[in-house]
Amino acid sequence: MSDSTIKNAADNSEAHNEVSPMISNQVWDQFQEKISTGDDIVSKVGVKRDPEKIAAAAAEEESARSAFGRRTTDVPGDTVGRREGDAFVANEVRDTTIRVEAARLDEVLTLSGEIGLTKNRLNHIRTEILQGRTDSETFKALDNIATQLDLLVMNIQSAVMKTRMQPVGTLFKKYPRMVNELADSLHKNIEFTVAGESTELDKTMIEDLNDPLVHLVRNAVDHGIETDAERKTAGKAEKGVVQIEARQEGDHIVISITDDGRGMRADQIRSRAVANGLISSEVAGKLDDDQCLELIFLPGFSTKEQVSNISGRGVGMDVVRTNIQKLNGSIEIHTEPGIGTKFTISLPLTLAILPVLILKLGEQSFAVPLSMVREIIRVTPDQLQNISGRSTMVVRGEVLPVLTLSNLIGWEASENSDVGVLMQYGSSSFILSADGFAGHDDVVIKPLDTFRPKGVAGVTMSSEGDIVLILDIKELLDGIRT
Repeated sequence: MSDSTIKNAADNSEAHNEVSPMISNQVWDQFQEKISTGDDIVSKVGVKRDPEKIAAAAAEEESARSAFGRRTTDVPGDTVGRREGDAFVANEVRDTTIRVEAARLDEVLTLSGEIGLTKNRLNHIRTEILQGRTDSETFKALDNIATQLDLLVMNIQSAVMKTRMQPVGTLFKKYPRMVNELADSLHKNIEFTVAGESTELDKTMIEDLNDPLVHLVRNAVDHGIETDAERKTAGKAEKGVVQIEARQEGDHIVISITDDGRGMRADQIRSRAVANGLISSEVAGKLDDDQCLELIFLPGFSTKEQVSNISGRGVGMDVVRTNIQKLNGSIEIHTEPGIGTKFTISLPLTLAILPVLILKLGEQSFAVPLSMVREIIRVTPDQLQNISGRSTMVVRGEVLPVLTLSNLIGWEASENSDVGVLMQYGSSSFILSADGFAGHDDVVIKPLDTFRPKGVAGVTMSSEGDIVLILDIKELLDGIRT
């Protein structure tokens, strides 16, 4: 390349650097003028324009350009990174690693070795049977091997589940700072305590539980704890207390969020729900205190008159209940006006293995979570009553709606749906009728990634080798008033 070529290129670069801001502004002004006046090819072909939409689009484009686009001080061709004032949103990365104690891995290794030895014994017996040995000693040995294999499989399932268990303390440790910052912003004096940090829960459940717990803790600070003046008037300690606690009860984990604040009054919640148009006055008048407390889980419910960055948007408690129910859990409210409020969350230890009740509809098997089943009853035509166009049945003085499984999944009505399953979903109870049931089992859910019919959470396989569809009760009940 000659010296003159290099010089010309340098001169062009200097000229470009000098005029680029001006050119950029001129081009942008011409663009705005054209989209505002319609003096371009679009207007010539007769396309109608909406001035309001054009103005809104131009304003949005200008906002995005000033925040993220090239500025008048930028030089085309230069590498431009984040500058002061630019917004930056980092995608939250889900942690896919688990720290496991060596002793737990050793247990899995030992059990897998024992399963290998049992498999060899089973193959040996199989060979003897195929060769014609069918005496009682052979079948007795086969029965012993099958029993031992069943025990080993249960033990290795338990051992593998333990490798997925993590202490909830990894989740709780995030909250003290959040509470302190929120209390400072609200000018409240709050003591936050944590108990049961060593309680273990499945890792995937810990991650999905974070958002509901954050919302409940924030609610305790914002709605629950009174101001210093209010606490002094009520004769309470100057410092309010918010506690989160986890403990294991049987095969469930119970997490509670407690505050010693103002509590909740059922009559105020009822009035607020009516004022927000969430329920009618007639329906509100029929609710008892416990049912009124459940109204806080309605979408759009809020006790705040004004919207803030903390609360008042009407989005929260309904999402909390939905997320907990996705984990096959439940949430309950215990409150006393002037004393405080306690939210109790009950969760299974793991989602990998799900106890289910298997129902039959024709030749097809369906499964519902056993945690939702209260009892199994017989449904006969003479017991059914039609109330307001809905099939109902009275069980120990309680009038419950009867929903047929065939109708819920869109199959043809079955004439043999005489088995009823009394189910509890949230605060609602209903009877699900089917053709029969085939007992209960602990199953491993296999998701349907490519095709998932409505109301089906996944599939599993029965002991007979049949495909069992696991029902998503929430999705089936969407749009149906129970």
